[in-house]
Amino acid sequence: MPATPMSKAEREPGHAHNQASRVFDLSVHSLRELNQALHKLTPGSNETAWEVLNPKGSHSVAVGVDQPVSIDVRGSVGYYCAGMNDGAAITVHGSAGPGVGENMMSGSIVIKGDASQYAGATGRGGLLVIEGNASSRCGISMKGIDIVVHGNIGHMSAFMAQSGNLVVLGDAGDALGDSIYEARLFVRGKVESLGADCIAKEMRSEHIELLQALLDKAGVTGVKASEFKRYGSARKLYNFNIDNADAY
Repeated sequence: MPATPMSKAEREPGHAHNQASRVFDLSVHSLRELNQALHKLTPGSNETAWEVLNPKGSHSVAVGVDQPVSIDVRGSVGYYCAGMNDGAAITVHGSAGPGVGENMMSGSIVIKGDASQYAGATGRGGLLVIEGNASSRCGISMKGIDIVVHGNIGHMSAFMAQSGNLVVLGDAGDALGDSIYEARLFVRGKVESLGADCIAKEMRSEHIELLQALLDKAGVTGVKASEFKRYGSARKLYNFNIDNADAY
């Protein structure tokens, strides 16, 4: 449904919409104006709620936010939305292109639709929730981020994942966890194949407790942690092995 037309005064950056949110309409103002305004936020600012209208697949929406504000993006976005997020709660009411939440530090990102390739890549902290499906290389080289995908993930997900948790309620594609380090992978559905050095592991009580907390935090209901299988590193690639010399 198209957004309700706003008056000229309402189109000015920073107009208080319903006395609650600062509204940016990207059909009227530039993406640069939006990101500059977000980057100018300082600790203790009372501009804690933001709304972005008509993103229309724009790239780099709300990149580099470093204050604990909430941002609702009303539509789908392109590349690298919310990259380097450090403390904001960002919700995309649509789908996201490649690299959503790349190098995220803290805070949360919720994608109401699907996410394209390498969602959450190199993420160091915070929570990324994808309510649809995620494409290939989801969580590649993750370094502490928690990622919860309600649907399926594509091939080579969690490649070289170092730490953090990847939770998949659906299925996983080929080469899951290839060359994984110490990240934990939880998959409820089937796994097409495991990558190098990734193996199925015992689902102990501490893992069920951890996973249930993540599901609760991500707003997942009607699913039990005990329904998932755990995957992780066999720890055979940490050091050079002469018996595998031909493979190097």
